[in-house]
Amino acid sequence: MEPEKIIDGKALAAALRVRVAAATARLRDEHAVIPGLAAVLVGDDPASQVYVRNKNRQTVEAGMNSLGRALPAETSEQALLEVVEELNADPSVHGILVQLPLPAHIGASAVIDCIDPEKDVDGFHLRNVGRLATGREGLVPCTPLGCMMLLEDRLGDLTGREAVIVGRSNIVGKPMAQLLLGANCTVTVAHSRTRDLPSVCRRADILVAAVGRARMIGGDWIKPGATVIDVGINRVAADEAGKTRLVGDVDFGPAMEVAGAITPVPGGVGPMTIACLLRNTVVAACRQNGIQVPDI
Repeated sequence: MEPEKIIDGKALAAALRVRVAAATARLRDEHAVIPGLAAVLVGDDPASQVYVRNKNRQTVEAGMNSLGRALPAETSEQALLEVVEELNADPSVHGILVQLPLPAHIGASAVIDCIDPEKDVDGFHLRNVGRLATGREGLVPCTPLGCMMLLEDRLGDLTGREAVIVGRSNIVGKPMAQLLLGANCTVTVAHSRTRDLPSVCRRADILVAAVGRARMIGGDWIKPGATVIDVGINRVAADEAGKTRLVGDVDFGPAMEVAGAITPVPGGVGPMTIACLLRNTVVAACRQNGIQVPDI
């Protein structure tokens, strides 16, 4: 392994959380504003429980108020919408996220549309999607925002670089494309139906893998010296005893030999996602109170 090639998301996320905590302290001391984040969890999905528990812990560690709600799996869509409306109206809540996936009987789009766009710290509301697409000020989805921070920390100015994103989801692929376009990259969004996908990937100076298939992208898909951002989180068997481990969408070992820089899984993009959620909450609290947003 070549440590200089590893993009250390844990370290960058820790530094971002320090800046967020400092900004939170200034808001409290200078403006008597304590950012409040409400994470709403419906049901008992184990992975979602872990994610929300980590979010709540890091919210408190940053000096913010954690104002989340845990609702039973049988909660109706209407009841969930009523909870969201309560949080919209609560001035102590500056950021709202509803943990996905939701139970099958609840429509995610209806819930996301119900969130006040100014409190939509996930950046999923149509108004924030539109703001991002048109280059206007809004709240940006946390995972793509974290990816951009990793890229800019490693590469600096991204102008003129060719970027390929594998995956076209609303959560990662599409907003990632908008951010890279905003940074003056030439952007291709590829997906499962792209013809000769390996050749498309080999064009990339920046390759973002967000397709959700374990080790799909091999080392021979990567341009020598490219920067690889692996958003994938996939569980695979680690041994015959049934233990599992996390791997990305990129086959890390072979990719490491070719890439100029690469994020590991775990320890790459994942830590940045929660750190960016906290950052978005500070940004939302400032905007809602007419306070200049700090440079974090």
